[in-house]
Amino acid sequence: MASHTEENYLKTLLALSGEKESVSLSDLSHDLNVKLPTANSMVKNLKNQGLVNYEKYKPLSLTPKGRRSAALILRKHRLTEMFLTTVMGFGWEEVHAIAEQVEHIDSPVFFDKMDEMLGSPKTDPHGSPIPDKKGYMVHPAFVPLSECKAGQTVIISAMLNDSAEFLMLLNSKQLSLGTEISIDSIEAFDRSITISYNELNNITLSEKVSQQILVTVIK
Repeated sequence: MASHTEENYLKTLLALSGEKESVSLSDLSHDLNVKLPTANSMVKNLKNQGLVNYEKYKPLSLTPKGRRSAALILRKHRLTEMFLTTVMGFGWEEVHAIAEQVEHIDSPVFFDKMDEMLGSPKTDPHGSPIPDKKGYMVHPAFVPLSECKAGQTVIISAMLNDSAEFLMLLNSKQLSLGTEISIDSIEAFDRSITISYNELNNITLSEKVSQQILVTVIK
């Protein structure tokens, strides 16, 4: 059984490898907010367990065993977030920190029961895919709202940013998964976007915000 710290390293490596073609030790230490020697020591430990490919001065990567282990940790995290929102009534901005703790519980039957109660959901409350029991997950072909064009109609499908601050901003604008949006205009100077949805019109989002919202284009 991996320690909590080892599991955090694996999950972080999985996330970073999805964003970049290669992951350096400095990338990993920066993301985990630990010193390079600390990260180096842990990565050597994970290599010895057959979870990470690592050679000095070369990029890091997860082995197939390590990728599956990381995906199963992510599965526990995202199932927990879904359970907290749909069964317990937490807001989507409240669940990440709780799931960070619950994901370290080593009880497959516990999470299998959670999955069963939820009806085996494919995504978490933020639209991110939930890995299956084998660690496999499908990444839907969503596009950032920032890449869409004026005149298009889209549906909010997922979030790249699931921080409480970002989700509370969306709450204040009454934006959530499934919201259908009409893109009214895009400012040429700063790429801010003006949208309409539900009963609200001419709502402006900065490019920074629209970059974090993933959508499905419907027309």
